[in-house]
Amino acid sequence: MKLSTLIRFAVTAIVVLVAALVGHTMWKHYMYSPWTRDGRVRAEIVRIAPDVAGLVTDVRVIDNQTVKKGDILFVVDRARYENAVAQAKANLNAAEAAARAAGASINAASAGAEQSKANYEMYQAQSERRQKLINNVISAEDKANAAAAANAAKAGWQQTLASTKQASAAQQQSLAAVAQAQVELASAQLNLDRTEVLAPVDGFVTNLDVRVGDYANAGTPRLALIDSHSYWIYGYFEETKLPGLRIGDPVDIRLMSGGVQFKGSVESIARGITDADNPTGSDLLADVNPTFNWVRLAQRVPVRVKIDADHLPAGTVLSAGMTATLIVHPSHPDAVAAR
Repeated sequence: MKLSTLIRFAVTAIVVLVAALVGHTMWKHYMYSPWTRDGRVRAEIVRIAPDVAGLVTDVRVIDNQTVKKGDILFVVDRARYENAVAQAKANLNAAEAAARAAGASINAASAGAEQSKANYEMYQAQSERRQKLINNVISAEDKANAAAAANAAKAGWQQTLASTKQASAAQQQSLAAVAQAQVELASAQLNLDRTEVLAPVDGFVTNLDVRVGDYANAGTPRLALIDSHSYWIYGYFEETKLPGLRIGDPVDIRLMSGGVQFKGSVESIARGITDADNPTGSDLLADVNPTFNWVRLAQRVPVRVKIDADHLPAGTVLSAGMTATLIVHPSHPDAVAAR
């Protein structure tokens, strides 16, 4: 009896010990192993808005359609912007004609200045020769007349020089007007080009909210485009599990949708979350909660996981907002085992 009792006691003790070890192991795994069921598929979302305003005349896509970068999504009425381009071209032609006329004026003024200079030099030389003659050869009146003619020729030359400068300034103004007209034409052409709203990335049209006949306001989003190359997963890990995480650690990912499994890696760890118990008051002072909950739940910190897109199972459908389970395989298991 004593032996059987001892055996039963030993078996019971072993079972209890094994159960305790298993329970402890499971507790450590649940509390500290880096895994979570709270994962969300995320993606970059481009909010598509027209850059110009007008009536929508054509919609080239349907909701949830796949598009490539550069595909036309919808078109804003082009007539008004085509007229603006035509007007800008006419203004540019007029400015260029004015610039050519100003150039011709400069040529004419320069030719006049050369002629006036030649006249001045001729009268100046004539006056100098007459001034050197003795009084009995030429009268004082003739000498005075020659000097006056030289001075008049000089004044005429200076006047033509001023006219040349004025013509040059007018040409510079005309060239500036040409440059301004070119900018206005480029702007009008840009507005015309922007009447065709293009897909900036490869992706999926979502929440299409534009129809033919709608009035599209510039800068007002009319649809969302999900970048097909930007999917990642945010895993919201309890803070007690963060010590077991390192950037680059491999991650097993399992979607709730059909249980699809694929691989990923830890890309980054968020460095801050909102403190709901310590908001800022209206006077910019800390609004500290006067109560304390004895049961304190571990905060959840977002961890960004990069998806291994090159090895996704065939036919996998990823939608932003899907739920996923993430299991991280630490590259330094000692950090978890030490707990």
